[in-house]
Amino acid sequence: MQESKNYILKIDCSDEKGLIYRIADVVFKYQLNIIKNDEFVDRDNGKFFMRAELSGEMNMNAFKGTLEAMLPAHADIYVAEARKKDIILMGTKETHCLGDILLKHDSDDLNANILAIVSNYEDLKGLSDKFNIPFHCVSHEGLNRAEHEAKVLEVLSAYTVDYIVLAKYMRILSSEFVGHYEEKMINIHHSFLPAFIGANPYKQAFSRGVKIIGATAHFVNNNLDEGPIIAQDVIHVNHEMTWKDMQRAGRNVEKNVLSNALDLVFEERIFVHDNKTIIF
Repeated sequence: MQESKNYILKIDCSDEKGLIYRIADVVFKYQLNIIKNDEFVDRDNGKFFMRAELSGEMNMNAFKGTLEAMLPAHADIYVAEARKKDIILMGTKETHCLGDILLKHDSDDLNANILAIVSNYEDLKGLSDKFNIPFHCVSHEGLNRAEHEAKVLEVLSAYTVDYIVLAKYMRILSSEFVGHYEEKMINIHHSFLPAFIGANPYKQAFSRGVKIIGATAHFVNNNLDEGPIIAQDVIHVNHEMTWKDMQRAGRNVEKNVLSNALDLVFEERIFVHDNKTIIF
């Protein structure tokens, strides 16, 4: 007997009566089992979102075509076999986020295959070597941004990736670069966005006298640090802490937020709609 496969089904369409019944009927006709199912209706915009985990055997193109015939026009339907994602990590010098991801990967707690690490400095090579991950240093020295990004893209083009994770990659990327990986790049920002955008957020937070600091993981788009937010968290701070104390405390928040965000992305639990996220 052939072993059943697991699939992820995601539907984004206009809301109308009977959608769940129609979808479930198609699933039944294809003799699939619903392992888990979540739905959300954005009543203000009349939008329906659904994510389901299915098991069985199916022709995905035929299944998708049958669903399209049963759903409202212009429905966005995604169906794929559940699998580990192929990713590349990009970093600069800091190791806390990148090291945390490597440890999870090494213990098989990451739903992804790390294909390579790319950096603009050599500092991360030793860490990369410890985990036997290919390392590429693409120095920015003596190059303008366009020249440097062209060299980075040349390295990335050698791999087929699902996502690129910016694990403290401390360079602003151009819209041309981002366009190559639209909704495929995940960044960790050392601040609770939208506050303290840009450089030295802990100094900004210290100067403002904040009582909490945080971190934000988001998809990258053409607006600096303003892409759709995936995950956030905060911790309390006080007047006795310097900005460097805040920075040290913030690093733990950063790695935890990024780790949580990657789990959500790699398990395909996220819908992006109007620069916001719906997360199941």
